[in-house]
Amino acid sequence: MNTQNSETTVFNLSAQALNYELPDESVAKYPLPQRDQSKLLVWQDGLINDSKFRSLTDFLPAGSLLVFNNTKVIRARLLFQKETGANIEIFCLDPLEPADYQIAFQQTKTCSWNCMVGNLKKWKNEVLQKNLQLNGKEIAFKAEKLEQVDGAVQVKFSWDCAETDFASLIEAAGILPIPPYLHRETEESDLERYQTVYSKIKGSVAAPTAGLHFTEAIFSQLKSKQINCDEVTLHVGAGTFKPVKAESIGDHEMHAEQIIVRRGLIEQLMAHQGKLIAVGTTSIRTLESLYWLGVKLIRKPESQLNELDIEQWLPYKSEISVSKQESLQAILSYLEKHQLQTIGAHTKIIIVPGYQFRIVDGMITNFHQPQSTLLLLISAFIGDDWKRVYEHALKHNYRFLSYGDSNLYLKA
Repeated sequence: MNTQNSETTVFNLSAQALNYELPDESVAKYPLPQRDQSKLLVWQDGLINDSKFRSLTDFLPAGSLLVFNNTKVIRARLLFQKETGANIEIFCLDPLEPADYQIAFQQTKTCSWNCMVGNLKKWKNEVLQKNLQLNGKEIAFKAEKLEQVDGAVQVKFSWDCAETDFASLIEAAGILPIPPYLHRETEESDLERYQTVYSKIKGSVAAPTAGLHFTEAIFSQLKSKQINCDEVTLHVGAGTFKPVKAESIGDHEMHAEQIIVRRGLIEQLMAHQGKLIAVGTTSIRTLESLYWLGVKLIRKPESQLNELDIEQWLPYKSEISVSKQESLQAILSYLEKHQLQTIGAHTKIIIVPGYQFRIVDGMITNFHQPQSTLLLLISAFIGDDWKRVYEHALKHNYRFLSYGDSNLYLKA
């Protein structure tokens, strides 16, 4: 691939090429009563089949490995009220101090987060306070505005109960965020249905929605067919809903998201001979970022962990002849040298037409918004055929977006 030409082509892609007409009645406002009753559109080398998600295993090649994102959605929306009566909404995006999600959730006195703030103009310099009842104790939960950096507001949280960690606090005080395009408030049913059944690691402000269709019955079917399953972690940020508004893709700035991958999965990826099918665009971003992380380590084996972040345009800026095995081996060598069981980084990778997939052979995903980076990713995998897929789905009454129906994309 001529890298200079491909980079120019990618940068000049028009955002309008990702547009399609999505009627509001095609957007699923609520999930179906049962997760695996969703429709399943199967695209396989250009052929389209209509099925049900409960029949997923009928279409998966024997010996496949499915990789899931095990992140858990946190109750990231916090509502405070000033003494004047003005409401201030603080939407936690990612931890600032400490910057590690797990450590931030374990804090028992104070922590700081990057946030989006609703009604920001009415929040001057006063410390906001919300009184909570938790485990029989009254807790004064406070929020202090620090400064605004790169469009986010840095907020310091503090509370007067050393026995309570931040995870418990926002679980009690916060609201689970659901996608803005649902145009409704969070309801009790969302607390269960806007989480995957395998969610474990707290940190996302949006669900990895391709996984919402999976049930214990589906996992039993996968096991019966000897299809292996494993997990990665990518904490989904609010930027996942950010549309491509720039005239060309090259002017769109991707958001950063934290990825965490276990050593055991990397070893499995190296040994695996069958198809690798990622469940959701977040799993795809994690796995493909993993390849580029290995490339960075090959170039600079002495890198520190804070030097491993994946830049948005890294895959398009230089000629790469590193194999998947070489990349993964570089990561394993790094983990061995530093006696680590996981590797983590932040990724801004953007996957657009012209991208060469290095690890992923197939994907399970939902139907995405017009002019979204998620639709860009689908276009990168199946080309302009995405238009035919989406036209078919709209014509056959598929349900779109987070609570909608599912797709399986496979190549020979």
